[in-house]
Amino acid sequence: MHKKINWGIIGLGNIASKFASDLQLSDTAILHGVASRSMDKAITFAEKHNAKKAYDSYEALVNDPEIDVIYIATPHVFHFENTMLCLQHNKAVLCEKPLGINSTQVQIMIEEARSRKVFLMEAIWTRFMPSYQKVLELLDEKAIGDIISIRADFGFLGELNTENRLYNKKLGGGSLLDIGIYPIFLSLLVLGMPTDINAMARITATEVDSFCAMLFNYENGAKAVLESTFEVDTPTEAYIYGTEGTIKLHRRFHHANTITLYTDDKETVFELPHAGIGYIHEIEDVNSSIRNGETENSKLPLAFSEQLMTIIDQVKAKIGLKYDF
Repeated sequence: MHKKINWGIIGLGNIASKFASDLQLSDTAILHGVASRSMDKAITFAEKHNAKKAYDSYEALVNDPEIDVIYIATPHVFHFENTMLCLQHNKAVLCEKPLGINSTQVQIMIEEARSRKVFLMEAIWTRFMPSYQKVLELLDEKAIGDIISIRADFGFLGELNTENRLYNKKLGGGSLLDIGIYPIFLSLLVLGMPTDINAMARITATEVDSFCAMLFNYENGAKAVLESTFEVDTPTEAYIYGTEGTIKLHRRFHHANTITLYTDDKETVFELPHAGIGYIHEIEDVNSSIRNGETENSKLPLAFSEQLMTIIDQVKAKIGLKYDF
């Protein structure tokens, strides 16, 4: 293994640019190569983010023997083929959420990674935020007693442009896959798998959801009330209600810098700012996993991603959302 972890990036859009910026904060990794179907775009991105090499094909990147791990930041519908390409060249993969479009894709990717003993992880940066480590610590300490319910929303006003990725069915558009995954992630992290799922949505002319409301029930009687939308700006906060108190994850809850613990008449505020843009925490955890020869990350194991997509598939079925994949 190299002294530093050599990263590659496939898909050089806005999220990849943020990720690459945070990668430069790492003392244990460098951006070795980037790939786009356009060489001009690859060169421009490489120059901006100090990458050593620029490639005009994904195939060229995965064949670079010096690259240890590849971050995939292409549109949702390409995650499967891009991840499989990397895994089949024995490259470790950090793939943006959602890991796939459906459970079948996710299971195939996981089987491929496990059969090759190659690292694979879904890039849910939220799991590695300092605020989430504190939330889990408080829950472990029973700071709010037993959890009764969760309420979380994620919404912003998006331009209704049928060519935009958010509304394009062929690119895996819709609020559920793009931002609804964050409230669902929180519910799974805190309460586990639901026993019953109900959902309603508003479907656009492009046959994707612009609004999705979800109600999950759990074996112990707990409930999760979740929402995602492109139609309006919402508070984008999360509340975890317990028998002895409440935890609030402030706006935007998926990368909150502030959480508040309410118990009796007491209010305790925790300021837990993330470093950089927020991706550095995820990056360093992956660096550690790869240096240690791990094929999964203990904070976000592949079984979690399987469960997450299982829930999403059930929500899709409830709201009549179907993709041609």
